[in-house]
Amino acid sequence: MARASALLAVVAAVIALVAGHGAAFDPNPLQDFCVADTTSKVHVNGIPCKDPATVTPDDFFFSGVDRTGAGTASRRYGFTALPVQIPGLNTLGASHVRVDVAPGAVFPPHIHPRASETAVVLGGAVYFGFVSSYPDNKVYGKVLRKGDVFAVPQGLVHFLYNNGTEPASLYASLSSQNPGLVLLADALFGSGLPDDLLAKAFLTDVDTAHKIGAKFRA
Repeated sequence: MARASALLAVVAAVIALVAGHGAAFDPNPLQDFCVADTTSKVHVNGIPCKDPATVTPDDFFFSGVDRTGAGTASRRYGFTALPVQIPGLNTLGASHVRVDVAPGAVFPPHIHPRASETAVVLGGAVYFGFVSSYPDNKVYGKVLRKGDVFAVPQGLVHFLYNNGTEPASLYASLSSQNPGLVLLADALFGSGLPDDLLAKAFLTDVDTAHKIGAKFRA
């Protein structure tokens, strides 16, 4: 009986110890907000919080999403991306962007390694979709028009193509403060991978792989 009681005591102590360590970790925000302090020189996984006493409504506000063509333009592909920068979203696992796509232009196949995406069409029409992982490689795509919403699971290849005659615009929400962006063609042909490797990967000849790569290295 004494040995059983001692064993139970040890088990209880171990459970309490583990529970204590578990309580020390909380993946959720520990305060109402953590407005980004972009002037801080502290390096953390994210951006340090500014003093709550200095927070204002403007820290949760962004103006200009209605502006067509605002933001960074891609001459190669014909789209413009405007990051919606809201300091008050710091640490909350969210980011937003407005995308404008000219007629005949694309936001080419790409992935966000750290985020899922949900996009709503603000105007125009686009062919929007994603591709499931290997070995299925199945395309899930639809033509979306104003007011339509489409979701992309995290890490999957997705794309949009304005195959119409009018400009199109979308507003996308991503489930990470830093979702990451990998443009597949740029990553493969613009990174300096050997032409013979690319030729084998794309079942073509070295000369063709070199010519394609030259377009991305120009």
